[in-house]
Amino acid sequence: MIWCVEDDSGIRDIEIYTLKSMGFEAQGFSDGETFFEALEKEKPELVILDIMLPGEDGVEILKRLRTEPDTYRIPVIMATAKGTEFDKIQSLDLGADDYLVKPFGMMEMISRVKAVLRRCEPEPVQRLLKADGVIVNLDEHTVSVDGERILLTFKEYELLKLFLSNPGLVFTRDQLMSDVWGVDYIGESRTVDMHIRTLRQKLGSYSYMIETVRNVGYRMEAKK
Repeated sequence: MIWCVEDDSGIRDIEIYTLKSMGFEAQGFSDGETFFEALEKEKPELVILDIMLPGEDGVEILKRLRTEPDTYRIPVIMATAKGTEFDKIQSLDLGADDYLVKPFGMMEMISRVKAVLRRCEPEPVQRLLKADGVIVNLDEHTVSVDGERILLTFKEYELLKLFLSNPGLVFTRDQLMSDVWGVDYIGESRTVDMHIRTLRQKLGSYSYMIETVRNVGYRMEAKK
């Protein structure tokens, strides 16, 4: 949702119409009072904020946004009058993410909105499994040992992922066959042992983490 704070109803309506025509949800406000009342109920993705407003001006509104813990991260594009260099500098110093100089074209507005949203998009959180120097990146399907990427076969990767997801848990060979190869897999019992051996070799100095539990199976546990 993009919020437009603009006291000129003609400009505000055009901004909202353009944003909606480009696939954004948009809502308009004529002053700071109605804007802050709405903020108590929901938060926008971005605010296009005019500096010249009745009552509380855009600069004061920006200051309030940047000092409140629940609004300080909301991206703000300031709309400034042509030739007011001080307004642009002051807005950026106070934490505005960008500015538009009036009169501006609607396509320029859309371009700046998209650019600011891209810049302010949070970094994706990677899903990682870790034990000592071994890291499995579940999003990239990669494995690294002490920062160096190693190549595993699909079954080796699935074994390692299963072990790291269940640290300290003992798996029998039958359980590993079922979880990694599938319940309908038919093969020799040595298949698991062979894959464990090659996985240990590729883990190098961390091979110790895959422990053999005599007469039972295997488990993986990081060194304490």
